[in-house]
Amino acid sequence: MLRQYRLSNYRFRLVFWMLALSVLGILIIGSARESYQQRQIFGLILGIAAMIAVSLFDYTWVLNFYWLIYLVGSLLLGAVLLAGRNVNGATRWVSVGGLQFQPSDIVKIMLILFFAKFFELHQDDISKPKTVFFSVLLIGVQLFLILREPDLSTSIVVAAVFCAVIFSAGLTYKVIGAVFAVFIPIAIIGVSILMQPETEQMGNYQLRRIYAWMKPEEYPQDAQQQTNSIIAIGSGQLYGKGLNNEDVSSVKNGNYIPEPQTDFIFAVAGEELGFIGCCMIILLEFLIALECLLTGRQARSLSGTLICCGMAALIFFQSFLNVSVATGLMPNTGITLPFVSYGLTSLVSFYIGIGFVLNVGLQTRKY
Repeated sequence: MLRQYRLSNYRFRLVFWMLALSVLGILIIGSARESYQQRQIFGLILGIAAMIAVSLFDYTWVLNFYWLIYLVGSLLLGAVLLAGRNVNGATRWVSVGGLQFQPSDIVKIMLILFFAKFFELHQDDISKPKTVFFSVLLIGVQLFLILREPDLSTSIVVAAVFCAVIFSAGLTYKVIGAVFAVFIPIAIIGVSILMQPETEQMGNYQLRRIYAWMKPEEYPQDAQQQTNSIIAIGSGQLYGKGLNNEDVSSVKNGNYIPEPQTDFIFAVAGEELGFIGCCMIILLEFLIALECLLTGRQARSLSGTLICCGMAALIFFQSFLNVSVATGLMPNTGITLPFVSYGLTSLVSFYIGIGFVLNVGLQTRKY
């Protein structure tokens, strides 16, 4: 369970990038909603403690319980549907005593651990239809539970991370080509259905967000969040208006951005830190994901490599989705920006995931 490690193998550079981004996030949160800043600082301290503790546990020992990890993750998602707290039409939170957390954030890390072990055990038959079908069935159960909340953004991220992990495990290009051959026509048909006039009359709020993105002039109420976000980012220009500014023309100060400390934190960063600040955030997210990949290259086992690839994919896809929504490149889905947005469950979960990456780095391959 615990091993002897060499301090020189600890990825301090990865820790530095995370801390730099987290501190920047705390500053932006304080400017967006000062009342949340102290909680985020507490979350950072808790996350660092959890990261250090996890980084000292042998990940190969933890992966011995991979089926238990999958089962607990499924139970957590099931608990959301049975006894979750509904906020703004979505049930994503569970309260235990005075503690409230979002299980889907934790399940992202648990799924990476599960499939890291699962694909390691099936690395010799990873491309066989039986293995592919079984793995898709397993991830399908989790995706179904997440979609039922409903949480489309997390479902997209989880599906993308799964694809990255199974590809990294050695899935052949023939299977990948076959999947794309089926997926692309389905996607085209789906888009054509969405464009039908009768579909627009459906009351699903997720569909309304898609139409608001495609036709903002026809759905001004639903498109307002993204429109104001784009205006805020553009108004920051090169250097921004500064943190905690009292500019009367500020989109954030006028409360035109809903939940600026979470889903649209990038809009606040764009307005107050400008283009340079936005580039700094994107660069730090990229460096963290890159450091995870570099750590995975030196892992002593396939499961270690897949843990690192999974975390890199999670950080990349979730960051890309959040920034794309804030800049209007994708429909409004609602998801946090890793290490930056307010959210204790999200922040601590990411730090736990990085803790596993650090442990992989402590057990490098022997040449």
